[in-house]
Amino acid sequence: MLKYNLISPNLIVSRTAYRVYRVSAGVSILLFVGLCVTLSERNIPEIIILSFAQPLLFVFAVSTAITLVGMEVYLFRFDNSSPLKQVFWFIAMLVPLLGAAIYCFVVYSRSDVFKTGDEQAHVASAR
Repeated sequence: MLKYNLISPNLIVSRTAYRVYRVSAGVSILLFVGLCVTLSERNIPEIIILSFAQPLLFVFAVSTAITLVGMEVYLFRFDNSSPLKQVFWFIAMLVPLLGAAIYCFVVYSRSDVFKTGDEQAHVASAR
């Protein structure tokens, strides 16, 4: 089988990538909450929304894209959970703005890859 090496594992499972994806996931959730508040409030003056909308929307869109791409690559290449869980998370990631962010906090952040040597030794001794 041909191994896919276009994306370096360091871009997905390093400590720096861990921080970047968690921050991006948090910003994606903020975008979702902000959109819900903005759409539900009818009393906010349009001038306030328009002055902040373009730069913030760009930052939110970039962070959402980073989270989505990173979590999809992690799911397909590094996630070693059961196939049924992988299918569930793939479908969950199709939910815009929230799916990949929730996957990041629930699965990616708790992965064994990011545990320190002491934590891995403790987990291995407990088994």
